[in-house]
Amino acid sequence: MNKFISFIGRILLSQIFLGAVVIKLLSIISDPDGYTKYQMLLANLNLPGVFAPLFILIQIIGGLALFFGYKTKIAAYVMGVFSLFLAYILGFQLEILMLYLAIAGGLFTLAVNPQTPWALDNLKK
Repeated sequence: MNKFISFIGRILLSQIFLGAVVIKLLSIISDPDGYTKYQMLLANLNLPGVFAPLFILIQIIGGLALFFGYKTKIAAYVMGVFSLFLAYILGFQLEILMLYLAIAGGLFTLAVNPQTPWALDNLKK
């Protein structure tokens, strides 16, 4: 039963990033100025425009790596640091700060215990 729960935990952590990036991409695609608006949103947080594609790329690659269990340890550490960065950048609201700190905690726990069932990491070479 514990193995099944660790699998569910890995999938739920991945959906945070995959869901966010899908919503972000849909809003960018649905509006002709969507990408510019996203860059302006990041500019309001004092981040240069280069962070827009970088954030999308990190969320897609990291989310998929976690979902499929590929290089789980590295992916969990990278996404944990990314979550801490988001907590710092978006931490002007206490709820958002606590949310991203909790996500980072779950990811660091996964990084320490990366062996979950139904993961590509478990395939024999």
